[in-house]
Amino acid sequence: MLMRIYEVLLAAFGNRNWWPGETPFEVMVGAVLTQNTNWTNVEKAIGNLKRSGVLNAAALSELDTSELQGLIRPAGYYRQKTGRLRRLARWVGGRGADDASAIAALRAASTYELRQGLLALNGIGPETADSILLYALEKPVFVVDAYTVRIMSRHGLVDPEVGYEEVQAVFEDGLERDVELFKDFHAQLVEVGKRYCRRRSPRCESCPLRGELSDLVLEEW
Repeated sequence: MLMRIYEVLLAAFGNRNWWPGETPFEVMVGAVLTQNTNWTNVEKAIGNLKRSGVLNAAALSELDTSELQGLIRPAGYYRQKTGRLRRLARWVGGRGADDASAIAALRAASTYELRQGLLALNGIGPETADSILLYALEKPVFVVDAYTVRIMSRHGLVDPEVGYEEVQAVFEDGLERDVELFKDFHAQLVEVGKRYCRRRSPRCESCPLRGELSDLVLEEW
């Protein structure tokens, strides 16, 4: 059933090619910056970091606090995110002499070890940690966000009050553990959530999941 949902969304939106980023470390930084803001603001902050030549673990670890705050200010909550980025950069930098060697070492580590390490960093929660694991480190973990829960609950597949890990288990147990599938499925859910399954004033009448598929989901789940 989950694959049927994915196929319907893929037909509607095409492959989303998400997460944008030139390097794995840029993806990690984006995962932190996108907390409580939209991607347009994140792009502005990342652009500032690139132009300043500090979008790498070593530079972010040592950058002056006020300078870093100024660079990421467009992403909002810049004081809190400065600390989060610095902690993440030091966590990455401790694995290798440069970003490339550090990322290689991280990818060779177990998913469990990496997830525990990320969650131990103040300000990194399950969604951010799993975004880093999936999109930057190529680990087969499914990212759950508000869109995922909203869509699944409105189709009767999960309880609206269900916990993060329980929703994640629905996907990880119900799908082949494939990194590219997990990436695009999550991105598809984000797209349908933004376009149709809004928190207020949902556009159910034009949603790709409306009609035959919705009935099938409710009957077979």
